[in-house]
Amino acid sequence: MTQNTSFLRNFLLYKCLFALTFWNHVILSVEDELFTSVSGNFPEDVSNKKIKSLPLLYAKDHQSKDNSDWIVIQNTTESLSLSEIRNDNVKKLLALLSNFKQGSRLQNLTLTNVSVDWNALMKIFQTVWHSSIEYFNINSVTQLSHIKRYDFDYSGTSMKALTMKKILITDLYFTQDDLYRIFANMNIADMTIADSDMIHMLCPSSKSRFRYINFSKNDLTDFLFQNCFNLLQLETLILQKNKFESLRKVSFMTSHMKSLRYLDMSNNLLRHDGAGVQCQWAESLAELDLSSNQLADAVFECLPANVRKLSLQNNQISNVPSEVAELKSLEELNLASNRLADLPGCSGFTSLQFLNVEMNSILTPSADFFQSCPRVRELQAGHNPFKCSCELQAFIRLERRSGGKLSGWPAAYACEYPEGLRGTELQDFHLSPLACNTTLLLVTALLLTLLLVAAVAFLCICLDVPWYVRMTWQWTQTKRRARHGPPGDQGPVLQFHAFVSYSERDSLWVKSELIPNLEKGDGCVQLCQHERNFVPGKSIVENIINCIEKSYKSIFVLSPNFVQSEWCHYELYFAHHKLFSENSNSLILILLEPIPPYLIPARYHKLKALMAKRTYLEWPKERSKRALFWANLRAAININLPKADENLYEETD
Repeated sequence: MTQNTSFLRNFLLYKCLFALTFWNHVILSVEDELFTSVSGNFPEDVSNKKIKSLPLLYAKDHQSKDNSDWIVIQNTTESLSLSEIRNDNVKKLLALLSNFKQGSRLQNLTLTNVSVDWNALMKIFQTVWHSSIEYFNINSVTQLSHIKRYDFDYSGTSMKALTMKKILITDLYFTQDDLYRIFANMNIADMTIADSDMIHMLCPSSKSRFRYINFSKNDLTDFLFQNCFNLLQLETLILQKNKFESLRKVSFMTSHMKSLRYLDMSNNLLRHDGAGVQCQWAESLAELDLSSNQLADAVFECLPANVRKLSLQNNQISNVPSEVAELKSLEELNLASNRLADLPGCSGFTSLQFLNVEMNSILTPSADFFQSCPRVRELQAGHNPFKCSCELQAFIRLERRSGGKLSGWPAAYACEYPEGLRGTELQDFHLSPLACNTTLLLVTALLLTLLLVAAVAFLCICLDVPWYVRMTWQWTQTKRRARHGPPGDQGPVLQFHAFVSYSERDSLWVKSELIPNLEKGDGCVQLCQHERNFVPGKSIVENIINCIEKSYKSIFVLSPNFVQSEWCHYELYFAHHKLFSENSNSLILILLEPIPPYLIPARYHKLKALMAKRTYLEWPKERSKRALFWANLRAAININLPKADENLYEETD
């Protein structure tokens, strides 16, 4: 029996030593992990501390109605995390926390999933308030019973920071001051109440020690802290994701916060209509976040005079007014995701060093930006819909001269327009100097135009184009009058075998040789001669055209005299025009005398072409060959004229 007792005692002692060794190992192994999960809920100035963490152990007692107890080794823990706090175990929680009097090593406490009534919740706060805990973090709290006035004892606390998230109040009918006064009068440095649908918070009833307040993700409105004079030490105020609407009221809210340096009003419903309404900000405010609101250009009329860092990202700003109040201390300005069409100037921001205008509507940024903003060290202008044109070339050259001041280059800078260049990086976009230099382009175009005009004028002079234009006009007018003649006029009818065109100096040969030889005999040829057949009262040109129209053939007696006659040129032109317009073979060329090429004027290019392409009859000097000449000429003219009205013939004759 003695041996068994001794054995049992040794066995139990061994087990105890083993358990202590095991738990010591567990404590050391989870130390960093628990510290990371807990300390992340506290301000950064605490997270650097070396905190010893201890997990809670649950020991079941089968002889007790209570099925669990917390077992804690006192004075060995600096961080403690508890969850599932309910009304049935809150007394044990209070008993546990009462062990950590001021002077204990426990500094950080996290409670998660707390579901208790108002009185129990206040007892937890009161117990923590008088303990050694400096940083109290409480998450996911449901308050089950109605709220009533509680006389909170604010004396003798070690607490520095309180963080409350996801607080649900189930009581809909209560005096709000009973709730908000408890937290407004806590004389601690840091307070966070976030994601809790909080609609209001009272101004502290006396000079407050608050330096940091975070009321993000609630339902706070413009009534918060209006005419509050007791937040004189407050340096950081975070009110993002609430329901603030008036920027002017926000400015007055800060006007009595003499130490405020950072204000976050992002993701609200802020507007500012301007219209000469004055704003009044805390003079100490150095950093202001107004991103993701509904602010337009008028916001620049209501900004803190001494702000150094300003964020207006994701608003409705289309222009930075040139008459903006001077912000001499502004060093960093964020205007990303707005509606800007160009880079803003720095006339009101003489100390600006960083500017962000990404994701706006800037097509062609101003190339003189760095000249107007000499102190800017970094410009973020990427992800804009750049229009790759000549105007953008200057901005691209600006990047090369800026010395790397354009942040995100080249990946964030690509063409959006025109569509054919979409996606092309600006550094790969190039145009020739001629295409982008308007003056040079105009001078080049003017010179080319002058050269073209000179060339056309030269050709016109050489080819006698004005003469041909005049003749074409006269031909057209004559034809039009013929078509619109008096009723009964049948237009031109073939009356002659041939129209004879010759120089007056060659008239002797025509009258003594050509006419007698063609018009004699039974098969006489009826010739149209201007001396016999031109109608008095009509113009010479009209007579020429009518004679050519009424003749089946046109005989041209070519000689050096012919090419020197203006009227011969007219006749040749109109006959040639008929040749192409009627697709006929109506020209007969008689070379009376050889014509040296140098004697033919430039405007007689048609004559040159005809003599080069068509067969002509040459008047022989030998009499023995003249019979063959006349036979060939008659054969060329051979045609039976239609029987015309004799009266008509006599009239034309």
